[in-house]
Parts: sequence; C-alpha cells; structure tokens
Amino acid sequence: MRGALNLLLVLLLALNLRPMLTSIGPLLEPMRQSTGLGYQQAALLTALPVLCMGLVPLLQPWLRRWLSEHGGMLAGLAAIAMACLWRLQLDSAWALIASAVLAGLGVAVVQGMMPGLVNRWFPTRLAATMGLYSAALMTGGGLAAVLGPSITAYSGHWQVGLGVWAAPALLALLAWVALRPRQATVALAGGGGGHWFGNRRAWLLALYFGLINGGYTSMVAWLPAYHLEHGGTAQGGGELVGLMTIFQVTGALGLPLLLRGLVDRRPGLWLALAIQLGGFLGLLLAPATAMGLWVAMIGLGLGACFSLSLTLTLEHLRTPGEAGSLAAFVQGVGFIITGIVPYITGWLRDVSGDFQASWTLLTCTVLAMLLVTARFAPAGYAQAIARARGASVATLS
Repeated sequence: MRGALNLLLVLLLALNLRPMLTSIGPLLEPMRQSTGLGYQQAALLTALPVLCMGLVPLLQPWLRRWLSEHGGMLAGLAAIAMACLWRLQLDSAWALIASAVLAGLGVAVVQGMMPGLVNRWFPTRLAATMGLYSAALMTGGGLAAVLGPSITAYSGHWQVGLGVWAAPALLALLAWVALRPRQATVALAGGGGGHWFGNRRAWLLALYFGLINGGYTSMVAWLPAYHLEHGGTAQGGGELVGLMTIFQVTGALGLPLLLRGLVDRRPGLWLALAIQLGGFLGLLLAPATAMGLWVAMIGLGLGACFSLSLTLTLEHLRTPGEAGSLAAFVQGVGFIITGIVPYITGWLRDVSGDFQASWTLLTCTVLAMLLVTARFAPAGYAQAIARARGASVATLS
C-alpha cells in the first residue's frame, strides 16, 4: 500500500512539471497580438524557466542546510500554482515573462528532488519507476499543449488556457501534504552528496543530459510556429505537440521496458538518438511530406533519452544520497544548456527567415551525442566517479 501511494505521488508531482512550458507554444500568436511579444521575448518564456531548472539544483548543496524536502516540495508546488493563477489576469509581455520565472523556480525545486526521491523510494525498480515518472511528466506537457487552445476558444481568453493549470498544482500540493511518507526530515536533494564541480564524469553527464534533451525545449517552443508557417493552425500546432508527447510517453515507458534485462544503457540511448536523428532529417529534407511522422519519431527518441539519461546518472552511485546529489548537479547544468538551446534556435529562425537552420543545429547535436554515448560503459562507472566520491568524503569530514 505504501508503495502504491508513493507511486501515485510521483505521478501527480510529475504531471505538474511541464504545462507551464508546453501551454505557451500553441497560444503564441494570440499572446503576441495581445502583448506585443517578439520571437526573442517569446523564447524567454521557455528559456528562463528552463534556466531556473538548472540554477536551482546547483544551489541545493547550500539550500539543503535549511530547507527540508517537505518544505521544498510545498514551496515549489505553491510557486507553480501562484504563477498559473497570476496568468489568469496578466496582460503584458513582462508580466508574462515574470510568471514564467516564478513557475520555473517552482518546477526547479520539485524537479530537482525527484530523482533522489525515486531512488530512495524505489531502489530495486529504478529504471521502471524513472520511466513512469518521465512518462507522467511528458503527459502533463502534452495535455497542456492539446487542451490549451480548446480552453482558450471556449473561454475567449488565452489567459485561461495558461492559468487553468493551477488546478492540478493545487491538487498535487494537497496530495503531498496528505499522502507523503511520515519519516525523518530529509534534506533537499538527499543528504551527503557533496559538490561535483571538480569531477569530469559529472560534467560529462551534465553536458550529455543537456544536449541529448535539447530538442525537447526547441520543439515545444517552435513546433507550433513552424506548423503555422506551413499553413497550419494554432489548434493543429497544439495537436502536433500532443502527438510528440504521445510518442515521448511511449519512448519513456517502452524502451526501458524492452531493454530491462540490459545493465548497459548505451544500446537504448543509441537507438533513441538514431530515431531522433531520423525525425530531424525528415524535417530538414521533406517537412511537408509527413510532418506527423517526423514529429512522432522525434518524440519517441526524446522520451527514451530523458528517462534513460536520468537512469544512467543515478546508476553511477549506489547510495540514494550521493546519487540524488549527482542527479541534482546533472540536471542543474543540463537544464541550463537545455534552456539556452531554444533561444539559439529562435535566433537562427530570426536571422535566417525559416527553421531549417534550427533543425540543422539539432541534427548536428544528435550526431555528436551518438559518439559521446560510447563513453558510458557500466564497467567504468566506479573508476569515473571515484575522484568525486573522494571529494565528497573530504567535504563531509
């Protein structure tokens, strides 16, 4: 029973970590008309929250001295809910950007704790539970993208399409208060991990996580606009993000399940990256022929990459505290990179006049990550991370 309640909490928390990002793209045109947002400002609505997702986990070695896991979770969920409620009544570009930062800070706190929490609650079912967590995270994002335009059309206000996502955030907050395990206070992001800034393997994992998932933020930010440029509609753009999400969920759940007997995560990552590569090449070479197919392939690859790359990070260390601390560092640096990517792809769209340069950059990134994946042989985990473990002991002594 306790395990089922813990899993329910994981899923409810994960559902709230993407709507504030994915609800933006399908409603971008009415937002731009109402507030005067340019493409560069619009990129900030995705880039700034993702940068928050990066910076806050990097501060967790200091935050955990005074903020408990329970307090952090309450603060994070409250920030998400407040940002969404604010969006119900805002009418300026800068207020919209400020709400994105507030929501991003909330997501950053909750998301930074999740890998360590999953590792502690489900130590013997780590890969499967990370797959479920990733799938729920992506499902929340897909629902916001698909339902946002319909809610906006029904209410007559794009603000409602953005602000309605306060409801699931409040539900998750109440569920956390009522259902969380009553145990000794746990420090934010787990205890005793130390700092990882001096370890090469930690940096490699962080760069890998950021670049292997960089296509997600760009697709969320620009896929609806790309669809409009090819004669589509806002609703159609949202449906494309929804299609991508369906295949993300399939990838996050299906590929780890298919390869559950393998200790080595590289075959799954190679396959996921190859599928992504096929999708981006399709957008480059034949976008009008089968856009839905290319988007589905990208989603399938991205979903599997997110789940497997987080699992790869957690498997580098045996204890939940150290693994959670490493995952916080990897997500911190990784999400800073992931947040910068859509800003760069938006800039390329502005200077070139179309999205081909943007898709070319993402294609080259996927090719590079295919090569980097070879570095992550399980037999080398202990040796690669040993220096960081020594630094952790020195920090604690």
